[in-house]
Amino acid sequence: MNHGRVNPARRLEDQGITGLGTVYYNFIEPALVEAAVQRGEGRIGKGGAFLCTTGQFTGRSPKDKFVVRTPSVEDKIWWENNAPMAPEAFDRLHDDMLAHMQGRDYFVQDLYAGADPAHRLDVRVVTELAWHGLFIRHLLRRPDRAELETFEPEWTIVNCPSFKADPARHGCRTETVIALNFDRKTILIGNTQYAGENKKSVFTLLNYLLPEKGVMPMHCSANHAIGDDGDAAVFFGLSGTGKTTLSADPSRTLIGDDEHGWSDEGTFNFEGGCYAKTINLNPEAEPEIYATTSRFGTVVENMVFDPETLDLDFEDSSLTENMRCAYPLEYISNASATGRGGHPRNVVMLTCDAFGVLPPIARLTPAQAMYHFLSGFTAKTAGTERGVTEPTPTFSTCFGAPFMPRRPEVYGKLLQERIARHGAECWLVNTGWTGGAYGTGRRMPIKATRALLTAALNGSLAKGEFRKDANFGFEVPVSVPGVDDALLNPRSTWADAAAYDAQARKLVQMFADNFGQYVPYIDADVKAAAIG
Repeated sequence: MNHGRVNPARRLEDQGITGLGTVYYNFIEPALVEAAVQRGEGRIGKGGAFLCTTGQFTGRSPKDKFVVRTPSVEDKIWWENNAPMAPEAFDRLHDDMLAHMQGRDYFVQDLYAGADPAHRLDVRVVTELAWHGLFIRHLLRRPDRAELETFEPEWTIVNCPSFKADPARHGCRTETVIALNFDRKTILIGNTQYAGENKKSVFTLLNYLLPEKGVMPMHCSANHAIGDDGDAAVFFGLSGTGKTTLSADPSRTLIGDDEHGWSDEGTFNFEGGCYAKTINLNPEAEPEIYATTSRFGTVVENMVFDPETLDLDFEDSSLTENMRCAYPLEYISNASATGRGGHPRNVVMLTCDAFGVLPPIARLTPAQAMYHFLSGFTAKTAGTERGVTEPTPTFSTCFGAPFMPRRPEVYGKLLQERIARHGAECWLVNTGWTGGAYGTGRRMPIKATRALLTAALNGSLAKGEFRKDANFGFEVPVSVPGVDDALLNPRSTWADAAAYDAQARKLVQMFADNFGQYVPYIDADVKAAAIG
């Protein structure tokens, strides 16, 4: 039995997915919330938010993600970073998952990935959980109701948390699996309720497809000056570096907070919503994101709440530190209605340096920008993982290695070409520690970071005086109005200058050791910009 609005020639049975129970096509938010509550998937929270937990998995399972190794992609996939699955194993997985789905009810959402119609991907997401349908409806872009009558899905994602894979039969690692088949244009997800797998599977697809169209896919947030979409800026960064916070600037229009493309026409958001971390979310520092947690339909994931009052506890991380909320972009007042902007005038790379070595901002040459883009440096702090007793470097190339199916140099060259063609200024911004490493120093003042970014984006910073950093070779401003001069020289903030020098040498060597893997594949100017 089918309910809802769908292209009559593109139902699931037309794709060979038959024998299901009731299929609910393209239900809108109220119907999805109602279904999720009726099915016992979660509770209604304050303001009509949907409160749910994800069980065993409260984050992505990158080691359980596979790409089917077919001749068409054999020479294009970065196999050192993407686990292969044999086509025969995928076929067995596909058949077994569809057999498992027989007689069960499913929710289908037909959605767009990409705000630019010239480069968007038409995606069908089939979910066992009603709230997963709500989640992906927020995170991707919603066609007009009339467009659904003729919607032609290019790719199909089937997410079935109740299905457990068989490693021996399906060629995977555990009972949990995320398998991408570029020939069959199908993604299968099993044995995980973590909704982020849906979102990042689409991002991985776009990271593979768009470079062949000359479009640079980016793990970044983006905004532009109010009234001037030509004054765009992108903010690359790994988790915890401030990507969402720093792009949410009341003086600028938010294009998006996580995934974008850079085409010949400009910047465009892949998504139609945001997936924000809520741990220690502050109503004063981030009032609009905080407000979404009590708005209708927002998915509040893995947060502890009072069972009687339904008040959320933003400090209780007993379920996970990775507690989040998912909501449509229009819940942010200064969000772009189109999800599009011009060519970035500024490219910002965010890092959280727990070693206390890097300055709060540095200007990069295009070659240095490629070096730091390929390095993708940030640091885990002591205590974030069992056994971590000192700052631990993390190098995640292109600021998003788990989502990069192609070799890093493919993305690096695309970005390098875009920067050169449009003359973008490039900046490295450290939101980590100063005056010492984690445990001794202090976190970079957010007020100073915002002041430096404002000066970078409005062009005044580039006009000031700079010095060359002795360790990393980039340029650091000497003085910026509203920012303590001492902060701009990290060595001067340490009580023991010799200890700073030793820490700096240590970090330089870590950069050099990591970058060795890219040297055979990069141009001479990027090699010359290498550190160490």
